[in-house]
Amino acid sequence: MLGDALLPMPTDLHSTRAIHTFEVEQHSLSKRKGITRLTVEIPTSSSSKTQQKFSTQPSRWRTPEFMLYGVVFAIVIPMMCWIPIQLSSTSHKNHGLYSSRLSQGWLFGRQVDVSDAQYRSFRNNLPILSALVLVFLALKQLYLLVLQQAAPAQRTDRLHLVPFLLTFSLVMLTALHGTSILKMAVILSLNYAIAKSCRGSKLAPLLAWVFNGGVLFANEWGEGYRFGNIHPGLQSWDHWEGIYPRWHIIFNITMLRLVSFNMDYYWACNGTRTAETGQALAYKQRISVAHPLELYSFHNYLAYIVYPPLYIGGPIITFNDFIWQLRRPLQIPLRDTLGYLARFAICTLTMEFILHYMYMVAIKDTKAWYGDTVGELSMIGFWNLIIVWLKLLIPWRFFRLWALLDGIDPPENMVRCMANNYSALGFWRSWHRSYNLWIVRYIYIPLGGTKNSIFTTVLIFSFVALWHDLSFTLLAWGWLVSLFILPEIAARYLLPSSKYESRPWYRHLCAIGAVFNILMMMTANLVGFVVGTDGITYLLSRIFSGWEGISFMCFTCSCLFVGVQVMFEYREEEMRRGIYRRC
Repeated sequence: MLGDALLPMPTDLHSTRAIHTFEVEQHSLSKRKGITRLTVEIPTSSSSKTQQKFSTQPSRWRTPEFMLYGVVFAIVIPMMCWIPIQLSSTSHKNHGLYSSRLSQGWLFGRQVDVSDAQYRSFRNNLPILSALVLVFLALKQLYLLVLQQAAPAQRTDRLHLVPFLLTFSLVMLTALHGTSILKMAVILSLNYAIAKSCRGSKLAPLLAWVFNGGVLFANEWGEGYRFGNIHPGLQSWDHWEGIYPRWHIIFNITMLRLVSFNMDYYWACNGTRTAETGQALAYKQRISVAHPLELYSFHNYLAYIVYPPLYIGGPIITFNDFIWQLRRPLQIPLRDTLGYLARFAICTLTMEFILHYMYMVAIKDTKAWYGDTVGELSMIGFWNLIIVWLKLLIPWRFFRLWALLDGIDPPENMVRCMANNYSALGFWRSWHRSYNLWIVRYIYIPLGGTKNSIFTTVLIFSFVALWHDLSFTLLAWGWLVSLFILPEIAARYLLPSSKYESRPWYRHLCAIGAVFNILMMMTANLVGFVVGTDGITYLLSRIFSGWEGISFMCFTCSCLFVGVQVMFEYREEEMRRGIYRRC
């Protein structure tokens, strides 16, 4: 969907096989419609022959089996689009229950459903954010011009931009958060003091996590704090709140950067070697190879924490990676950046079309689904998940585009369409990718990785849930995801592809397992991000209350089976084209 499947992605850090990473020239990547890194994983064990055989399987696209799958796609996909459009018709019996949530639209005289507050905020502020990007780029060029005239010299790095980034960030944060910038300054200073005072001590990671976890909880419970609660004489300071007074909501992402700095500095103090060559480093090197300790300075720390393009919504970049990209700038061709801009525009227009013709969020929020068939209920859930995916994808791509225009290449957050996943493990590697990489580096590997996979999985998803929101709904989501991943882990252990993939039945058995994977992933995400536990209980009660629901589930599973087979073949097509991804 939207070309996401063409994006190469880096392999996970915890792979037990040898990794050979090749930074492909950007002009060749432009042919694949995206700015990212091509990572090729070459197994060094006996599985290499199996991998080679798997990646050179003949194409099945023109076989009778896949022609039949094509017919299924031609029938089912239009049905999946028509059902939500019909549910959003003014003539539908439930239209009056949610019509008050609709606004005047701009496409073909249709109303638009912008009842999702998170996306509505971004959508309404997109012109202002675009203007902010232009101002940032213009002021940066002016700064560089003045700097060049004051001290003409050939520079091979971009560390001279740090004063500009700090100044711009100070102005931007003051406008955004008003006097709350003082609260942020205290937290940032305390975190830096912990890192510098502990250095390479074993207390450093513990104190970093305790402090930042405590701040996360305190911010939620104190709702960003009020100066008047600290002292009555400071109450007047609460009146200057800025454009976005809820600074503590954005601070969840800031907290990840605070931990990144502390942990990267801790590892640097414990003797991680630094690279001495003048060449640009590959992605895995940039995150793992430490800098000289003097570069872990307060001004570099602040420039990283409040870096304007990524401050509001990410993607997340590690401190080591950020400083390496300042020390040894990447060459990002303008053609590729413009291509990424075009993809952002296509995604945004796709979202606009959905919101103008499918009022799924309004129907979900008002529970205007009573009397709908099981198939209609399932489409309400499915399209709400698509909207959740798009409402995250679009802002993340906007801010990544801003960073690319500034010469910084953070990880792409969404590397596959939500509907192009059959593996629970693969889904979480390709959903909020930069967050996944952060978790692998700072939680998964330090806790032992695959040695304690079940314990770390439960702990990680509990952390992810609480990091998003201190609520039982998301905590239930985290536990459900952990539970639903276990069958896939067991199946991979009991039926490894290295042993059985040559059997004619293996592909179909995997597809059956993948169908249940998809159903479980959709259930967990509906609980966490769409209808909650009450909504999913109602949906399941309708499905299993009679023959209509059971027959619908059989039909759904058959369609998912076809979809999974196409996904399998698409993955093989990627490998035939030299792209290998572990999701």
